[in-house]
Amino acid sequence: MWRLSPGQQLRHRVWDRECALYNDLSGDTHVLGSDALAVLLALRAGAAGLPALALVLRRTADDAALTRLLADLERLALIEASAC
Repeated sequence: MWRLSPGQQLRHRVWDRECALYNDLSGDTHVLGSDALAVLLALRAGAAGLPALALVLRRTADDAALTRLLADLERLALIEASAC
């Protein structure tokens, strides 16, 4: 299960298939693709596992790209693993 890191407000601006997102925890601004933003917005509603997030991206749950995306978002301190 994955969730937003506590304190993330997901302040962002979108253009084309990219967005600029402000990280409330680090003060950094990140340029993210549309898939990353879709995952973050889905997690705004609450914690979710791979199958639910794959549905958001219309992919299979074992998609390696989704796993890499989640790892990248975790490295940026935007999301974290959740026990729930």
